[in-house]
Amino acid sequence: MTKSRSARSRPKRRSGGSRPWLGWAIKLSIVALVMLAGIAVYLDAVVQEKFSGKRWTIPASVYARPLELFVGQKLHKDDFLAELDALGYRRERALSGPGSVSVAANAVEMHTRGFQFYEGLEESRRIRVRFSGDFVAGLAQSDGSDLPVARLEPLLIGGLYPAHNEDRILIKLDQVPPYLIETLVAVEDREFFEHFGVSPKSIARAVWVNLTAGAVRQGGSTLTQQLVKNFYLTNERSLSRKATEAMMAVLLELHYDKNEILEAYLNEVFLGQDGRRAIHGFGLASQYFFGRPLAELKLQHVALLVGMVKGPTYYNPRRHPERALERRNLVIDLLEQQQVVSAEEATQARKAPLGVTQRGSMADSSYPAFLDLVKRQLREDYRDEDLTEEGLRVFTSFDPILQLKAEKAMSETLKRLGKAAEGVEGAMLVTNPETGELQAMLGSRQPGFAGFNRALDASRPIGSLIKPAIYLAALEKPSEYTLTSLLQDEPFSVKGADGKVWKPQNYGRTAHGTVYLYQALANSYNLSTARLGMDLGVPHVLRTLERLGASPQWPAYPSMLLGAGGLRPIEVADMYQTLANGGFNTPLRAIRSVVAADGEPLSRYPFKIQQRFDAGAIYLTQYAMQRTMLEGTGRSVYNHVPRSLALAGKTGTTNDSRDSWFAGFSQDLLAVVWLGRDDNGKTSLTGATGALQVWADFMRRADPLPLQTPTPSNVVMAWVDARTGQGSAENCPDAVQMPYIRGSEPAPGPGCGLRAPAESVMDWVRGWLP
Repeated sequence: MTKSRSARSRPKRRSGGSRPWLGWAIKLSIVALVMLAGIAVYLDAVVQEKFSGKRWTIPASVYARPLELFVGQKLHKDDFLAELDALGYRRERALSGPGSVSVAANAVEMHTRGFQFYEGLEESRRIRVRFSGDFVAGLAQSDGSDLPVARLEPLLIGGLYPAHNEDRILIKLDQVPPYLIETLVAVEDREFFEHFGVSPKSIARAVWVNLTAGAVRQGGSTLTQQLVKNFYLTNERSLSRKATEAMMAVLLELHYDKNEILEAYLNEVFLGQDGRRAIHGFGLASQYFFGRPLAELKLQHVALLVGMVKGPTYYNPRRHPERALERRNLVIDLLEQQQVVSAEEATQARKAPLGVTQRGSMADSSYPAFLDLVKRQLREDYRDEDLTEEGLRVFTSFDPILQLKAEKAMSETLKRLGKAAEGVEGAMLVTNPETGELQAMLGSRQPGFAGFNRALDASRPIGSLIKPAIYLAALEKPSEYTLTSLLQDEPFSVKGADGKVWKPQNYGRTAHGTVYLYQALANSYNLSTARLGMDLGVPHVLRTLERLGASPQWPAYPSMLLGAGGLRPIEVADMYQTLANGGFNTPLRAIRSVVAADGEPLSRYPFKIQQRFDAGAIYLTQYAMQRTMLEGTGRSVYNHVPRSLALAGKTGTTNDSRDSWFAGFSQDLLAVVWLGRDDNGKTSLTGATGALQVWADFMRRADPLPLQTPTPSNVVMAWVDARTGQGSAENCPDAVQMPYIRGSEPAPGPGCGLRAPAESVMDWVRGWLP
């Protein structure tokens, strides 16, 4: 009986000895499964939260003004074609679709691209533009019917990038060109439409290839896994990261269909680096490498971009064209093998050049000075996060044609000046006199310089640029001053409250005796100008300067009358804008409108206008400034442009020629130029020999409309004797017409041939006499 119990107990002891091991195994398995489930739940939440929400932060895109075409528009065919080149239009014999252009003699046929503007959608269409000289002579649709106006898409000139400097143009699947999806799947993931996120077949094939090659030659990651790695994970190489990637890929495919995943991949994949800016997605890569929208790419372009996915730096077509060409053709061979394309299509694509533009067409360093101003103006109304994350589209007044001409005028003029321009920096602004819109800007003598923006931040003494404000202040008092009032251009001195004596001097240290008011401004005489300013009162002159648009924080010292105070070039432009616009102040602006990423209009920036001066006083001041160009310090401008081109302007030179200024305008363009040294050192350039030469070269290239200011109702033209300034009759030999505020004109003279005793007081307007 004892044995029996003993025998029965043995198997129980053996059974009991195995149960703890099995139990622990089961428990550990359960714990592992729970942990795995927990990890899966966590990863599932991560996958859904980011993929279903806002997937990307998109920087604001900044656009130039759209080019609007209409019959009678002043536009040279060469300038038109230059803008089309910048927009990436393709020159072809026959139009092949949006983005194509055909040129024949004076006619240009083109297929425009559609674009979503603030006001609505501008549809893509075929148009024909005919030119005659510098003007658009005809505008028609494809059926030959006349077209009132056509608007091209604006040039993208930059963006406002977030701290991580990622950039992309979001695209949808219906926007991709032919062959892109087939090529991407053929090269990167042949089983994409069959697998569930990971592909055991691809993994096995990669393992076999790598083992037989003795090196890593092929990866087994699917497109979904690549998207997960780029979208959620780091580039760390470890088994745990690889396992996480695989699990997240499966989860992603559980929640989202293949088309959603594919579209996300097309927008996320890294395809290059533009300085600090990372190029993500095929949409931006198409613009960056080919200067055209993704939908316009051909087979050879698609093959190159897909081939670059394997190594964007290694296959960079700008740095390694031979390597990129070999990779592109390898992709085309693969497409031919898989019968995605025909042998004929493949052969034709292999023969095509890479077709990559010389530089990235969207480089954010192209127009840094102008973009700097745009950012400053935007930050008055938007948060930084709005500007760097929400994909806003900002439409500006920037004119790429005028910008190019300004850049060439600055660089080529300084090159022509040679040693005189060594160490000299520069700034330039171009505006529309009527609207106050900034159209071009240079913050340096170097195009594309992204450092100190002298146009906005360099406060320099303005010298004689202040003088129109003094003469305007005088001409606002017609009972006391007219263009033919006599001024004394003689030395004088003023003792200040601190005991210091101020003794102004003319350039060349020569006094000119008694001169006429208009002549003192035209020839920029310091002595007569300073005397006039003292008579008016320095505080009164400074208030006039403020009314013009400048904000000088200057003490009311007599030296301020000759421009000893500093202003920034943009403040000078604001001041002269009022002079050019008939006394109406229009604050300078660069932004026209802002649109949300979904096309919803957010804000408009209409120009504001305020009348600050009597139109008659402005008219007389402009008249004197035109005489500056014809016979005064600005007369060398007509070595560059026809004398029939009416212009108004003023030179400015500071002590020791440390600053060379010129500000002037035509009917449709106002430009301000500053030259000088950053260290405030001496130069050999006056306003006439330096800044004016840049301004004149720009006007020659821009070919503006002549100044045609309508005569205000309170201005009358009176006949005066050109030698005495007295009233005269129209039929007298030396009679000329001069403008006066009504009631201030001289009384009719004593008759022809009678001279005043002070005939030798001055040499009158020689340019008026035959």
